[in-house]
Amino acid sequence: MSAMVAASDSSVEVDLHRLQLRFSDTRLTDRRAIDNLAQSIERCGQLLPCIAVPGGGAEVPLVDLVLIDGYRRVAALKRLGRDTARIDVWQCDLAEGLLQTLVRAQARRFDPIEEALLLRELVHGLGLSQNEVARRSARDVSWVNRRLALLTSLPQECLQAVCQGSLSCWAATRVLGPLARANASHAGALLRATTREELSTRDLAQWYSHYQRSTRAVRERMAAEPALFLQSLQAREQERAIDELSAGPEGQCVKDLRHLDAVVGRVRERLLMLSKQELSGELVEILQRVRASLVRWCQEIGRYDDQARDPQCGADVEPPEQGRASHRTRAEHLTEHGSEYTEEADRKVTTGNENSTIRATGSAS
Repeated sequence: MSAMVAASDSSVEVDLHRLQLRFSDTRLTDRRAIDNLAQSIERCGQLLPCIAVPGGGAEVPLVDLVLIDGYRRVAALKRLGRDTARIDVWQCDLAEGLLQTLVRAQARRFDPIEEALLLRELVHGLGLSQNEVARRSARDVSWVNRRLALLTSLPQECLQAVCQGSLSCWAATRVLGPLARANASHAGALLRATTREELSTRDLAQWYSHYQRSTRAVRERMAAEPALFLQSLQAREQERAIDELSAGPEGQCVKDLRHLDAVVGRVRERLLMLSKQELSGELVEILQRVRASLVRWCQEIGRYDDQARDPQCGADVEPPEQGRASHRTRAEHLTEHGSEYTEEADRKVTTGNENSTIRATGSAS
């Protein structure tokens, strides 16, 4: 710890009502973490003291304390109905206390937005320059500037959602922030859906990945009903899993071999366009390896020749393609039509799924 900071000789018990929670807006709400802390404190007591500085300066006694670190611990204590907290009082000013909080190794690592909010307090609230903050926190100026830029790049509603714990820092900086700069109305709709539907960070990442590859018309539908679009993706994955289960390993072999046949055809066409002089050493080496693999594989494939010539062999096995239902899946219909999905289409899809289930059950028995 810096020589400018002098901690009290021992922790003291301080009434919670005497603590000024001046920097509560710089900390993100994490209800799960607070619940875990409350359980730990109830079981083992408060193991790690909070940190505060005198509100009127180092010369003022323990009358008016500003909480610097330990906001989650204070929230956990209040949840347990406790009246006091164990506090380490640093005899320094507010700026030095905040700077030392950034430098110090804490029980948890701050999120980038929490660091940005603390830096904003130092620069705009307490009047320190970015150069001074960087020097006194053992950082470089570019780091301070990048952290502060996080706040200016996020809409206020998005930043508020992060602070309230309804939106992750990752989703805010990697999804909502870039989306807001490209299309503010779509970002607003997605943020409202996130709060309303409780979409996870994984959901938002999946939605944004498809959004980047979609046409303008599809993006409009995705932004209008993000939860419905995600449901369509989930339904499609379920349909794909059902198809794979129904087809079995032999069906997967058919699918992969057809893909392999198409790839081989494309490579043959491209190789015919090249002269011997245009073949690179790397390409020749790979061709030789592939040829050796194919020779070995052709010898293994030979054992299936007798089975292929026997018309009775495998006659009772339904080809995977014929075994599939010809109906449109729910996932395809949802993706294409979104909220215009009708009860009649739902009834058709449900009937088709029942038929698929009956065929799969019959094959399994």
